[in-house]
Amino acid sequence: MGVLFMTVLLFMFCLYSQADLGTQAVFNGETAVPVVKNADKPAPVPQGAIYKVQTDKKVVALTFDISWGEKAPGPILDILEKKGVKKATFFLSGPWTTTHGDIAKRIKTMGYEIGNHGHRHDDFPKYNNQWITEQVGKSEQAIYETTGVKTKLIRTPNGAFDKRVVKHLNSMGYTVVQWNTDSLDWMRPGPDKIVQRVVSRAVPGDIILMHASDSALQTIDALPRIIDGLRQKGYEFMTVSELISGAGVTSKQE
Repeated sequence: MGVLFMTVLLFMFCLYSQADLGTQAVFNGETAVPVVKNADKPAPVPQGAIYKVQTDKKVVALTFDISWGEKAPGPILDILEKKGVKKATFFLSGPWTTTHGDIAKRIKTMGYEIGNHGHRHDDFPKYNNQWITEQVGKSEQAIYETTGVKTKLIRTPNGAFDKRVVKHLNSMGYTVVQWNTDSLDWMRPGPDKIVQRVVSRAVPGDIILMHASDSALQTIDALPRIIDGLRQKGYEFMTVSELISGAGVTSKQE
């Protein structure tokens, strides 16, 4: 009886110790797999602005900003569908989402990730935190009402930010997404130059900036060759969230 009593005490002590650490041991065959309690809690928001992730895998994220127009988004979605690219991230502005709900819904239906691109397309550092909160909230609400997506990623208008802006957006629960490779498609340098720039500069874990606004119609001609060129180099496509969750993050606070 004494041995049995001591065994029970030892067992209870082990359970208490693991509970105190916030983990529970689940045995799978001969391997003890630690399972974190409250695993359904949201992951911590990466601090700073995310440019790329550290990984040896040949994976990249194609990202598209949309703030105005209806000529580019449809053809770009057609290209992605035709090429079998199932993973990409679109950053949508509030007003555009409201006035082009059919396209926004198509982006959602096709399974692409949707992020926030703000409401008024103006540089956030020029304004106080209250203004930023209001602008992000307006866009967030427009996207949610149209697509049912509660955005957690944001790319600021014009990519403009400073330490204060990033810190405030992080405090709102947003991951601030920049880019490592800029296609410069909005400058309309010609499809050949857009293709060459993206394919030659892309690296593992890259976040690639492109646009699906009507200011970047040359993206329509360049995108099929960008996809082919990256695939020829062995790259696969992921969403920004998948990149962040699967590898180390490179961030800056400038």
